[in-house]
Amino acid sequence: MMRTIEILLVIMIITGAFTIAAFFAVLPSPRQVSPLNLRRLALTTLQTLDGDYSMSTTVFKPIGDSSWASLQIALSASLPPNIVYNFSVYEVQSNGKLFNPIKSMSNARDLGVGSDSASYLTASSNVSFSSTPQKIGESGGGSTLYILNCSDANGWWITGYTAQKLAGDLRMLLSPYFQATIMVQNTTQLGLLLNGTKITSSPYEKVASAVLINTFGETVPIPSGYYLTQGAQDSYAKYCYLLGQRVRQYNWTWASIVGWPLYYVSNTVALSGSQNGWGIYGMVMVGSPGLQSFLRGLDNQAYAYGNSQTGSPGVVYLSSVAKYYSDYYGIFPSTYSTATRALSTSILGTYHLSVSTYIFDQTGNWIAGAVYRHAGTGAFLSLGLARTPDVRLTAVGLLSDYKPRLYRSEYTAAGTSRLVVLQLGQVGGA
Repeated sequence: MMRTIEILLVIMIITGAFTIAAFFAVLPSPRQVSPLNLRRLALTTLQTLDGDYSMSTTVFKPIGDSSWASLQIALSASLPPNIVYNFSVYEVQSNGKLFNPIKSMSNARDLGVGSDSASYLTASSNVSFSSTPQKIGESGGGSTLYILNCSDANGWWITGYTAQKLAGDLRMLLSPYFQATIMVQNTTQLGLLLNGTKITSSPYEKVASAVLINTFGETVPIPSGYYLTQGAQDSYAKYCYLLGQRVRQYNWTWASIVGWPLYYVSNTVALSGSQNGWGIYGMVMVGSPGLQSFLRGLDNQAYAYGNSQTGSPGVVYLSSVAKYYSDYYGIFPSTYSTATRALSTSILGTYHLSVSTYIFDQTGNWIAGAVYRHAGTGAFLSLGLARTPDVRLTAVGLLSDYKPRLYRSEYTAAGTSRLVVLQLGQVGGA
């Protein structure tokens, strides 16, 4: 019985002590326990007001325009009733005074003791911001882009396209990055290039250290005259050898956009009576020795007739380098492709080559797409993919290898940008 009474007395004492303590305790106000984040509220309010770009449009209007009143109404409606504000707009200047005040709107004489603010940069709707590409080779040595657009040659393994259409697309993608972009309109002009002769009067054209893109797929145009006669040996494999020698001699970068490089030669006039085995006239099949002969010429080895080898690793994926520069230059090919003409890694040691840029990740002993540079001079790009070429891959591969910079225009150009500052304070409430 006594034990029960003791327990009841203890309960009564504890309850009484808790009640007295709670009565006299001074609790913090809700604002102190969970204060309102005024800076975050200011930023989200500005973002909401500019959700349809109406705020960006209004802040460039004349001071007396009615849209300012509409903006203030929208601002007041966006904030709780116990929030006071000061909305200020400044013009961003590039000299002297950095920010020039344009207009200020407020719903209170002051913002109290505690306030916070957020800023928001807006751009004029009639201003477009662009980037200026660095020209490849402008720091010395120059670099001209030649795109084979020969009207007297036929292409192969470019299903759905003509070489001329591909040439036009490549010109649009790459011409901003070169000092001179020149379309090689026929095999006669190609012959002049192979002899080291300029084909235009442009002061920016330089044959040495140029980039040549073959848009004819597995076919390469062949000029009449010397190259047709001297290169006729072994079903024109000797011409491919001479081509490799010219790439070495002039330090060219030769680009093959799809398929097995140099598998056919074409000249619709000189070879009009020949066909490639698939009914395409003006074309002769060189076969696998074409690539082998080209590489021997590039490596300055003696001419010898022999076969080359390609593989079919299947689906291949863009390398991390290609993905990075795809984003940087704003050229977006598919991140994967099917490779049926990938080159073997064995060519690296045999012909003194190194891979300067992987376009696709290497798969086993096969390289589906890369830029190869010779230990001496000369380079070539090869994309050993299934038919239907994607010229964006060629563009990304070349740009990833040369890496020209993009000079962005300054966002804070005078008269084109305005800074909006919203300062908030809280009144009322305990």
